[in-house]
Amino acid sequence: MHAMEEELNGTIDPACLQEPPLAIDVIKQLDLFGFCLYAMLTFMSCISLLLYLEQCVYIYRKLSYRKKTTIIWINGAAPVIATMSCFGMWIPRAVMLTDMTSNCYFAVVVYKVLVLMIDELGGSNAFLERFSGKTFKISTGPCCCCCICLPRVPMSRKMLFLLKLGALQYAILKTVLTVVALILWTNGNFDLSDLEITGTAIWINPFIGVLTIISLWPVAIIFMNTNSFLRSLNIVPKYAMYQLVLVLSQLQTSVINILALDGTIACSPPFSSQARGSMLSQQMMIMEMFIITLVTRFLYRRTYDKLPSEAHDNNQNATLDLQDALVEHDV
Repeated sequence: MHAMEEELNGTIDPACLQEPPLAIDVIKQLDLFGFCLYAMLTFMSCISLLLYLEQCVYIYRKLSYRKKTTIIWINGAAPVIATMSCFGMWIPRAVMLTDMTSNCYFAVVVYKVLVLMIDELGGSNAFLERFSGKTFKISTGPCCCCCICLPRVPMSRKMLFLLKLGALQYAILKTVLTVVALILWTNGNFDLSDLEITGTAIWINPFIGVLTIISLWPVAIIFMNTNSFLRSLNIVPKYAMYQLVLVLSQLQTSVINILALDGTIACSPPFSSQARGSMLSQQMMIMEMFIITLVTRFLYRRTYDKLPSEAHDNNQNATLDLQDALVEHDV
């Protein structure tokens, strides 16, 4: 058995068993096509960042303070991920750091999306005035989309606090666990490729996955029960862009990493299978986030009027009913 392992190792390029190459090694091995590809992707990430900075200036000048920081955070999801992916593409050994930075930023974005929907309805107090006592459907994804038998829950100040807390916990705990993972990594105790039961990654990453699912549930609950009131503000395509960033930055990256660990993505010196999978993931992410940046800029490039209150809606409906009744009486 030992002889077979030695023979197998002898047939594998030594570079396939090494850690990711240095940035200078990546530059040296680039041919004309590779150089053009890297230059184009770098240009895309720079344009994404510049468009985001210009959008920040526009938002700062046009929107009220309460919405400024929230919308700036949400708009920054795609450009930040594209920029971090660009760093990870040029410096393969920094991929874990760039991915963790992107994921920590997006953890805050999840909470900010919930805050945005509440703010668009006038803030927490106006939200409670409109929906207090009304029942909310909680059988939504990703936790309970199959549990249609779950009862509807009345909205209250306590319920709103729990929803906010459910989204906020991910932003806090994700950052804390990322710091812990980095500390363990410097000591050689955290390795994403170590899937043994004694490894720390096999415990930390699934726990982060559970936190992610828990945080997405409150956002989905608020969206499913309030999106009909916010359609004039393009809340559906905005929520779709947020979901798309989530799928691409979390699910797509995880699938590629699993394929790389399994050896499905072949080694290509100086890149090992895992390093090549990470490189492909970074390159795909830059192109995807560039497109999402353009779409997001279009969706948020406007100043919103204040939504009418529920009382105003009722008065308007009553006026229309009265007018219809008078017309019928005249006839």
